[in-house]
Amino acid sequence: MAKLKAVLLLDLVVVGLAAGGYFYVQSILEEMAVPVLKPAKFVFGNLTITPSRVEVNRPVMVKVYVANVGGEEGVCLISLVINGVVEENRTISLGGGNSTTVTFTVARGSAGTYTVKVGDLTGTFEVFELPEHQPVPAEFAVYGLTIIPDEVWVNETVRISFFIRNVGGESGSVTLAIAVRNATATLYAKNITVSLAAGGVTTESVTFTPNSTGTYYVSVERVGGAYLSMTGTFHVVQTGYHTLTVSASTTNVEFKLNGTVKKVPFSDLLPVGKYLIEMPPTSLDGRAVFLYWSDGYRSPTREVNLQSRMSLFAYYSGGSSCPSLFVWNGTSYVYVAEVSNHGWLGYMNYVTGDPEWPIVYWRNNPWDYLKLDKSLLALVNGTYFDMVLSQRWNEIFYLDTVYLVVVDHPADVEVYSTGVEQYLSPDYMGKIYTVSLNPLKPVSAYNEKGEDVLHRILYRDGVFTPGVNGLHSPSWNNITWNRLTIDLGNLSGAQQIKLIVTGKVDWGSPDDYTAWIEKFFAEDVPPGTQITPPPYMEILGGNGEWIMVPWERQFPLPQDVNPRTWVVDLTGLFPPDVDRYVVRISNFWNVTFDYIGVDVTPQKPIKVWEAYPTATLYQEFPSPSRAYGNFTRYGDVTPLVLSFDDEFVIGRQGDAVRLLFNLGDIPPPAEGMERSFFLFVACWFKDEAGNWGYGFNFTVEPLPFKDMSGFPYPLDKESYPYELHREYLTTYNTRVVKPPEGEGNS
Repeated sequence: MAKLKAVLLLDLVVVGLAAGGYFYVQSILEEMAVPVLKPAKFVFGNLTITPSRVEVNRPVMVKVYVANVGGEEGVCLISLVINGVVEENRTISLGGGNSTTVTFTVARGSAGTYTVKVGDLTGTFEVFELPEHQPVPAEFAVYGLTIIPDEVWVNETVRISFFIRNVGGESGSVTLAIAVRNATATLYAKNITVSLAAGGVTTESVTFTPNSTGTYYVSVERVGGAYLSMTGTFHVVQTGYHTLTVSASTTNVEFKLNGTVKKVPFSDLLPVGKYLIEMPPTSLDGRAVFLYWSDGYRSPTREVNLQSRMSLFAYYSGGSSCPSLFVWNGTSYVYVAEVSNHGWLGYMNYVTGDPEWPIVYWRNNPWDYLKLDKSLLALVNGTYFDMVLSQRWNEIFYLDTVYLVVVDHPADVEVYSTGVEQYLSPDYMGKIYTVSLNPLKPVSAYNEKGEDVLHRILYRDGVFTPGVNGLHSPSWNNITWNRLTIDLGNLSGAQQIKLIVTGKVDWGSPDDYTAWIEKFFAEDVPPGTQITPPPYMEILGGNGEWIMVPWERQFPLPQDVNPRTWVVDLTGLFPPDVDRYVVRISNFWNVTFDYIGVDVTPQKPIKVWEAYPTATLYQEFPSPSRAYGNFTRYGDVTPLVLSFDDEFVIGRQGDAVRLLFNLGDIPPPAEGMERSFFLFVACWFKDEAGNWGYGFNFTVEPLPFKDMSGFPYPLDKESYPYELHREYLTTYNTRVVKPPEGEGNS
């Protein structure tokens, strides 16, 4: 057994700001003054229209973000204008510094293109007629579930409202069951029957007065007939108190609440009243710089008046990790996701027992298959999409290729891709699957504690399964696995079996991860011990034994701290003699699930195009990063992103790549087809901590490459193919950043 000694780069933890970063922060501080309460001022943003193309009489949802950027509470009139005519007025009240999203639902009975305007924001949606030879029976949609307020005190009344629309071509009726429950019992139940003519719409609402504190769950479900459901939650808290939540785009931040030091993410029940919140200009390690609050407020110090549940989010230059994707929605760049999380370099695999090379590292996988919300995408000049990959965290990124995947599919199905993991078969990685709009529900679901969690995965409602973080295991051989056992029912005769999964990963705090890694440096560890084991999936055999799924078909680790949806193809994995189709999914990391559905429909024909961008590298903001080496020069970098070839756009914190995808050569969808978009990205990245002192410093070199065994790799056995790419290296990587004083000689 090998006894490993940590060579921790402690100076990286206490790193100060470089000179350029200091003056940048100083200039911000000079502009910031403790704010005086100003009159209410309302701003609109992020107008989304879903779907953008719809049949006659089908509902269209219009959402708009509204923020009060003043200091005092105020009332705002929001007008929805369609083709120059006021469709609906809403009046809302918001405290200073608060924000909300307002949702309108409209429908049109005649074909055409409709222009939507809310404030100074505009957008369009298209309505088309079904062919006359297609009869459309009565069909119902329920939508727009609102629960107001979403946090109340005991004996305060909550109003639950929703819309019902007959989106079919004939009159009909539907019966809906409305229920309110807490963790143990159903407290309110009511059935309502609604009759509507074709295209008719009505609003239904009920009230409920809770008599005890806790979390309450609301459901609206169809009684009989095709599946139809909505869910939501509200909270009852101690009288005189409300929840204040303060979060940030980096966890390495402490702030002051009325002079008391707190750490993000912070959430607590507090007495109603005014609070002074003071965010620091930089993170604790000086690597991330305060940018702005999510409602646009620019000062890190602000006073808020807590009179209802309030959630505040501060953006720092750090992000969470990996490059951050922003897309142009017609009025602004909006955040979408962190990209290529699996491309992190320095991810430890197992201990070898060899003092010369004590740890084997994962090669990892630089790919990401990100489905884009098409309601956020706005064509510029009717021809191209505008996106930005921004490096906000203190990392070095190596962007190899990026392209837009345009998928036309039948309107009666949805499309998703696979997740990403390094061991997945090339036959499955990046494959686009069609799935039913009404997938089957699992029969049962239990976690590692034997708790029934089925109700948490039946709907995409933001209610996740409870997770257990493996980082909290007390020793290397006593890992607490996050485990989910799901009975899918009897799927005998199914041509295909696919899970549609919505989940996310919580990587835990850096302190937890550091403590876990240090165990392997401080103890005698058997050779072959995995430090952070990968997820795995098992199938229940006919005689009750668990059968490990082949590694090339294994369950992936989610890409993001934000929920993603992906497909897991189970076709052909179950033994032929089983009558119960049961899977068990185990995760070392803290993985939680919002939704898991089961699709048994065969793959439908789809049409796929790939659109490659023009790409420009530029500096988005100055950075105090200590990263050094030969980075890619600013300017046009289009040739570098057109193929997966080990020729990278190499950047550091503060750098960004603007991507313009021209769709002018792609024809519109055929009749009966809808269009979806995916962004496929191959990008490696590494951070300042490296791999805890082994193998590399915070420099551009050594470069990753497709055929490496892992990272870092043994330099005496393998190398980046310099001779093959010498022209690329000398032409593009000419932006030399010198090492900070005292570094660069190791």
